[in-house]
Order: sequence, then structure tokens, then C-alpha cells
Amino acid sequence: MNNYTSLFGRIFLSAIFLKSGWDKLLDPNSTVQYMSAKGIPFANILIIPTIGVLLAGGLSVLLGYKAKLGAWLLIGFLVPATLIFHTRFPEEEIDFLKNLGLMGGLLTLVTYGAGKWSLDRRTKPQYRSLKDSPLTADPWDD
Repeated sequence: MNNYTSLFGRIFLSAIFLKSGWDKLLDPNSTVQYMSAKGIPFANILIIPTIGVLLAGGLSVLLGYKAKLGAWLLIGFLVPATLIFHTRFPEEEIDFLKNLGLMGGLLTLVTYGAGKWSLDRRTKPQYRSLKDSPLTADPWDD
């Protein structure tokens, strides 16, 4: 059951980042205008790394490839985005809380990893027993 829950958790968690990044890629001007209206300098330049972070981080989480790094990347994006764009209460309260929930999900991914059905797990060596593991090597053996 844990294999399914971690896989579907990554799919659901990544969806908002991939959709947001894709929308910004297709229509960057509306996001640049929104960012400029909020007082963000160089919005026309910052849109490029914004799209990159959303798509790269979202794909990383979805595929479970370097998932912890992807999660930290998205958290690093969400913290300033939340504080800059979603602190006007009560109008922005739902978006503020949504972003907190997303950060909670990403921190869970950082803590517990991407799960068995992930590219991270497929690239790590799998040991059948502790005897085959490098952990059993004697460090003082010459």
C-alpha cells in the first residue's frame, strides 16, 4: 500500500507546480504583469527562472528523480512567493494556507523520500542482505 500512496502523493503534489509552470510558459506576459504590479523588479527576467523552477521541481517530484532536491527547490520558491503574493488577509488567506500545505507535503517528501516506485530508488544499488552491503566492510581491514 505504501508504494501506491507515495506514488500518488507525488503525482498529486507535483500537479500544481507542473500546471503553473506550463501556464507561465505559454503566457509569460500575464505573470510578468502580475509580478510587476506587486512591485517585483526585473519581472521580465525573473519569469525565466520561475518557469524553470516550477517545471524542473515538479518533474523531479513527479518522477521521483532527485526528489529531495526538487522538493527543496520548490520550497525555496514557495517561501518568498507566499510571503510576497499571499499575505493580504482575508483575501489571500486560502492561497497562503494552500502554499503552507504544499510546503508540508514537500517537507514530508524530503523527510521520507520518494518511495519505492521512483527513479531515485531505481538508481540506488539494492542489496539483498546486509552481508552484501558495504556497511559490513571492516574499516580496519588492510
